[in-house]
Amino acid sequence: MSAVMLTPRALYEEVAELLRQRIFAAELAPGSWIDEMRLAEEYGISRTPMREALKVLAAEGLVTMKVRRGAYVTEVNEKDQRDVYHLLSLLESDAAGVVATEASTEQLQDLQTLHAELTAAVSDREKFFEVNERFHMRLLEIANNRWRDQMVADLRKVMKLNRHNSLFKSGRLEESLKEHQAIMDALQMRDPSLAAKRMTEHFANGLEAAS
Repeated sequence: MSAVMLTPRALYEEVAELLRQRIFAAELAPGSWIDEMRLAEEYGISRTPMREALKVLAAEGLVTMKVRRGAYVTEVNEKDQRDVYHLLSLLESDAAGVVATEASTEQLQDLQTLHAELTAAVSDREKFFEVNERFHMRLLEIANNRWRDQMVADLRKVMKLNRHNSLFKSGRLEESLKEHQAIMDALQMRDPSLAAKRMTEHFANGLEAAS
């Protein structure tokens, strides 16, 4: 089989994803300097795609570029955290209202299935986080606003920088599960105002746990 040649665009996007996962796993810790040369050597690439990858991550808010100092993994301070949760609350509560009004029976069943997965994962923190994100992204997909989806995707990437301080607090998974049940109840009732309210409460409690 002949070798598959990656285009320069595909290469830097691939590198961006590798770095993104290392940041989420805290292998590249918040506030740490990113050694471009060492990483380029590790991946067997030139510094050009590495720099392009870092620009992608900077646009997402995961990396901070400092003049004459290079790239650093973004540190999320308390104000950043409040701002991110505030915007996510606005965007996702609006989406919940849309879903309560417009979702088909099959789409609500999709969310119910994910909620059941979430319930089963309450004793597995990493699995819970993964299913939790799928639930929220599926709700957004059903609400069907690609501009909102893009904003939420970027905000959630920043939120992941601090996720261990929220969902991983003692008792938070169980509380989050109850909040999800309240959201599902409102969606099943086809009550957009209540669905939006329950989602807002969910984010308010998440912020409190993360603070």
